[in-house]
Amino acid sequence: MSMLTLTNLGQAYGDFDVFSGINASIPNDAKIGLVGPNGIGKTTLLRVLAGLDAPHSGNVNASQGTRIGYLRQEAMDAFAQRTSTVYAEMLTVFGDIKRQEAMLQELEHRMAEGDASSELLDEYSEAQQAFELAGGYEYETRISQVLYGLGFDKEDWETPLTQLSGGQKTRALLARLLLEAPDLLILDEPTNHLDVQAIEWLEGTLKTWPGALLIVSHDRYFLDKVVDRIWEMSRGGIELYRGNYSAYLLQRQERWERREMEFNTVKEKFLKELDYVKRNIARDSTTNMAKGRLKRLIREVRVVQAGGLQTMLDKNWGQVMEEIAISETRWGVMDVEQAIKGLQSPVQRPPALAMRLKTTLRSGNLVLRTTAMEIGYPGTTLFHADPIQLERQECAALIGPNGTGKTTFLRTLMGQLEPLAGKITFGASLKVGYFAQTQERLNPDNTVLDELLRHKHMLLGPARNYLAQYLFRGEDVFKPVRMLSGGERGRLALAILALDGANFLLLDEPTNHLDIPAQEVLQQVLENFEGTILLVSHDRYLIDRLATQIWELRDGRLHVFPGTYAAYVAARENADLAAKANAAEQRAENRRVQPEDRQSKNELRRRERAAAEMEETVHRLEQELAQIEHDLQSASHAQDLERIQQLSAAYSETQANLEQSMEAWAELAA
Repeated sequence: MSMLTLTNLGQAYGDFDVFSGINASIPNDAKIGLVGPNGIGKTTLLRVLAGLDAPHSGNVNASQGTRIGYLRQEAMDAFAQRTSTVYAEMLTVFGDIKRQEAMLQELEHRMAEGDASSELLDEYSEAQQAFELAGGYEYETRISQVLYGLGFDKEDWETPLTQLSGGQKTRALLARLLLEAPDLLILDEPTNHLDVQAIEWLEGTLKTWPGALLIVSHDRYFLDKVVDRIWEMSRGGIELYRGNYSAYLLQRQERWERREMEFNTVKEKFLKELDYVKRNIARDSTTNMAKGRLKRLIREVRVVQAGGLQTMLDKNWGQVMEEIAISETRWGVMDVEQAIKGLQSPVQRPPALAMRLKTTLRSGNLVLRTTAMEIGYPGTTLFHADPIQLERQECAALIGPNGTGKTTFLRTLMGQLEPLAGKITFGASLKVGYFAQTQERLNPDNTVLDELLRHKHMLLGPARNYLAQYLFRGEDVFKPVRMLSGGERGRLALAILALDGANFLLLDEPTNHLDIPAQEVLQQVLENFEGTILLVSHDRYLIDRLATQIWELRDGRLHVFPGTYAAYVAARENADLAAKANAAEQRAENRRVQPEDRQSKNELRRRERAAAEMEETVHRLEQELAQIEHDLQSASHAQDLERIQQLSAAYSETQANLEQSMEAWAELAA
């Protein structure tokens, strides 16, 4: 069953149509990824579906009672006029539960005052059951899980919303939406402002999301993990693909090839029919037949023109019959021939970069070798690095949280900084190309064309043709660099990088601000690159496709993993499982005899006996607590006020004793 249906939906601003003719539906449990080039109208569509903007045409119909949550791409104004803290804002989600909790406390107070009426006990029992069903005993745990998962440390919880950065506000809004659990959750670039650990947590949460999801994201790895269908948005509407992002790529290519073949087949058939008409329309014996076939040909060509190839193949001609009838009376042989030759393929691939990265010099087999190093600035060490070796045609991916020193490491390799300790050795015949995350090498006062010519002298015609390959066309080449968007700056930097002929690429976040079609082109270009790559990126999809080594910055050290990203993830998961097993084994070992050089045998035996006794105490108190909880429920149903009061006091006392005993047990077992 669908919770949301889009019928002939369109949006326009003045004379500009952002999109039109969109027909789609969102099933109750769908997890949809919305993809398409930048500027196609994805965010505009999300705003219409979220009810923030009215459509220019068409309708959005939601099932009765459907709750929709929307995460905008940037949420600077999400908490305007709100002075509460992060944690207090999360509590507002559970206003009903808090009111239920307050009512329970009031009822308990009345019972403690001596009110033992059956009506009060019935009311208390019903209120307690409703409180439990609403998650009253779990909401604080849920808040903690979501805030920790999205990267809010405990000390951040009491930060006023007004003091949060734009990225923190976006994360706080996402946290609140996850706690609200709407029926349809609409997310516009949810992985922005999240580190890899938080993204992985969000992936796990959304994979088991009980409602529907509609997600716009440039993170292809994230889409692969979360969604089960793809909406591809173009000027012609939305196409549905089943499966995750990788499945969509395969299906899209198959559709393109099938439609191209169908189009060529139909066009070839039209031309054969036209040839027959030309040869026979003037012959007495075949004139009538030729005229009949010409009339049918005109009709079919006009159907393709007016409704598209699929309309003709589906025999769905009703909507274009009026236009067809007019053409049949006016067209001749020359008209239909011109129309056939002017038919355009229905396969409209998005504009793509025509990027090429060619090396002008073959490097030696050894590209980079280091001893153990210390990286940072005089007086400030950022991290220590294990010895590194990188060989020709390898790709090393440098990963780690922001602020750990990845860009500083690239600057050290480029000779802009000296390592605080250790030695760097480069191989023979290296020509290094560098792509900076912030593109600070671009002159903001130059035009796009001037900036290209600053790096390589070219005639104006070839220079403009070259820039057109990177989607700078017409007047775009005269735009000042300072006026470019992040994606445009990235494309210009890639255009300049491709001129260098480098055989060793240092790439610092090359897919930042690029839309998915541009990311796909860059990925393909880098896969075919014949040189060596050192890649700093949060783009796990790109890393997964390219990397032969993983260099991970963690806990103040650069760790080298000799393998692919998939192998690295598997090794990390195995290490986590092994760490948990080791911790359990260590706890068991601590309860056994330790070496004599650590403590005396008598002391060890004493601690061992005490730990065992305390463990038994913990188990006994846990059983007592469970029994008291059961008795308390029975007393509530029996409306035994005196018994409820006694058991409530006993529960509090036993709970306190259990907590103290668990702390003592942990100390003895350490």
